[in-house]
Amino acid sequence: MTGVAVVGGGQGGPGPAGARPPGNPLRRAFGQYATGVTVVTARGADGHRVAMTANSFTSVSLDPPLVLWCPGANAPSLPHFRSATHFAVHVLAADQHQLSSRFATPAEDKFADTPTTDGIAGTPLLEGVVARFQCRTVQFVDAGDHVVMIGEVEHYEAPGGEPLVFHSGRYHLATKHPDV
Repeated sequence: MTGVAVVGGGQGGPGPAGARPPGNPLRRAFGQYATGVTVVTARGADGHRVAMTANSFTSVSLDPPLVLWCPGANAPSLPHFRSATHFAVHVLAADQHQLSSRFATPAEDKFADTPTTDGIAGTPLLEGVVARFQCRTVQFVDAGDHVVMIGEVEHYEAPGGEPLVFHSGRYHLATKHPDV
């Protein structure tokens, strides 16, 4: 087996349009796994609205209904996510790559000019997504340079549509396989 020892790293996941994984070979290898793109939102205990783009999202259990996502341990908004009782995961549609970039880029008010409604516990909800999961925060697990956040789904919507895909440091569109 051929391997590369890697020390250090950085934040993973979708970033500004056209972003490519940096020179870290392990990060490039991880980037070969295609994912959907989500924006996770919450309202901290102090009322501050926070959001970040994440591709580290997955379902965990149907009974009880659990999901997880993994923000970076040094993310500036992590304290607000930790103090929030709830969070919402928004699975982005193919035409929402600008929204992904907006919430992946540091800004004073990431929600400026982005319409939202309030969900459970005042969690900001984005419109036009292919699925949304409103979750009660149930557990945090420190894991290397990230934190695993587990939530129990209290409400979900899945209107469907074409999802935004992230692979090898770039946004992509999903297409139907010609043999299926």
